[in-house]
Amino acid sequence: MSSPPLSPAAPKSGLVVLALFLVYVVWGSTYLGIHLALESGLPPLSVISGTRFVIAGGVLYAFLRWRGMAAPTRAQWPTLAVMGLCLLFFGNGMVVMAERDVSSGLAAVAVASVPLWMALFSAFRGDKVTRGEWWGIGIGFLGVLWLNAGSSLTATPKGLVFLLIAPLGWAAGSIWSRGRDLPSPFMTAAGQMLCGGAILVAVGLLRGERVDGWPGMQGVLSVGYLTVFGSIIAFTAYVWLLQNVRPVLAGSYAYVNPVIAVALGTWIAHERFSTSDIGAMVVILAGVVVITLARIRRA
Repeated sequence: MSSPPLSPAAPKSGLVVLALFLVYVVWGSTYLGIHLALESGLPPLSVISGTRFVIAGGVLYAFLRWRGMAAPTRAQWPTLAVMGLCLLFFGNGMVVMAERDVSSGLAAVAVASVPLWMALFSAFRGDKVTRGEWWGIGIGFLGVLWLNAGSSLTATPKGLVFLLIAPLGWAAGSIWSRGRDLPSPFMTAAGQMLCGGAILVAVGLLRGERVDGWPGMQGVLSVGYLTVFGSIIAFTAYVWLLQNVRPVLAGSYAYVNPVIAVALGTWIAHERFSTSDIGAMVVILAGVVVITLARIRRA
């Protein structure tokens, strides 16, 4: 007997809090994981992004089928492929490409523009964004600008182009997926990881990416962490959020991720960190609080 999907009309508050914690904290740490994997010499698209999503998607898909959950229908697979292209190839893949040239903290800061783009794309679809949510988006984005303009982090023009594409792709795919014919949230996560991972591997191989020798324990552990925690656990939580809460709340993780990413980057990767960065991150967190309070008042 197949497992019924969780109802998007009335998700349990405890599940929402847990899912938000996973995408806030775990995803914030994946920027450092990408940095460490790149340091070990692993290819960005075919291995660090593609292979881990294929493995994660395959494991999750096999588990769900073993539990009796229905597989995606023939009509649903093209939708999952588009989601994999937008969220994983353009969203995640471009972040990994960017981190070859920019710090993990700056990559997370750039991706923090996702909620703004999600709100705009939602408005294009006819969804109403409340005044309180706009205030939260505005406050959070000011913090992102402050961190970017007054930050000690550095970037190259090529890296910034990748970091412009990444949040646009992620936001577009997230909003486009709402209301589509999709399987359960967890099967949706598995399906799009399989599709997106296959696209990433194919593009990486076409670029001539190859693994030269043993990447070392750092590379293995980094990709393992990204696969289990970043892909299977946190990404599944994000897909669940997309189908159970408003897009602005689902995308609010992007304001918290820079705080986690910059802190870990400073502590472990020795990326520079200034007083200005701290002030900017406080403003970013204030934006998250305003968005959350606006949602509570509307509920």
